Amino acid sequence: MELSIFLYVLVGFVAQVIDGALGMAYGVSSNTFLLSIGVPPAAASASVHLAEVFTTGISGFSHWKLGNVDWKLVKRLLLPGVLGGVAGAYLLTSIDGNFIKPYISAYLLIMGVVILVKAVRYEAKPHNGVHTAKVSVLGLIGGFFDAIGGGGWGPIVTTTLVARGKDARLTIGSVNFSEFFVTFAESVTFVLTLSLLDYWQIILGLLIGGAIAAPMAAILTKKLPVKTLMFIVGLLIVGLSIRTIVMAIN
Repeated sequence: MELSIFLYVLVGFVAQVIDGALGMAYGVSSNTFLLSIGVPPAAASASVHLAEVFTTGISGFSHWKLGNVDWKLVKRLLLPGVLGGVAGAYLLTSIDGNFIKPYISAYLLIMGVVILVKAVRYEAKPHNGVHTAKVSVLGLIGGFFDAIGGGGWGPIVTTTLVARGKDARLTIGSVNFSEFFVTFAESVTFVLTLSLLDYWQIILGLLIGGAIAAPMAAILTKKLPVKTLMFIVGLLIVGLSIRTIVMAIN
């Protein structure tokens, strides 16, 4: 049992370093591992999000203190993200969400390629701070698929915004900050609809590993050049998407 907890701590640590530094993939990476060892999709998503309540809180606070948050973007994302997350969490408790993953991955694969192309052509420009109503729709979709797939808030929201040419550092920080509220709402929904006592080791392990890694990841975001961040984000999304599609086909 103890070895299991240490394994979950390691998974949580690595996943949070990726998520905090790149604005994505904590849920995607940790949820993929949980599903691979036989944890039911709803329980896996619930475990990941309960742990993320704490890790996203620490990560969001760290990004705020480091000046990585665009408050106009947060206002556009927060409420739609919460509404989408609650709807997705409630739906997942009654159906198997795995069938949606290949479609999400196909979309993210395209977004990853778009980011890589933009990284090649990237030139630093002043951030205009303009966020249209489409950002709110994106938040709604991101929250819904985050709950359904056990992860996806960062990959869907961050990937799309960066692909549109938004400032990578401010986008990552703002999406991470908003994620705390989305994750909290999803977790409350899961707690009210599922019995999670059998998965306390998973939740505790992910929580500890993620909490240790969160402040380090935010500092990494502050230090890395924008172009480097875009390359890392693009490569990560392409790799994860191809892997998920291949697993779904097999």
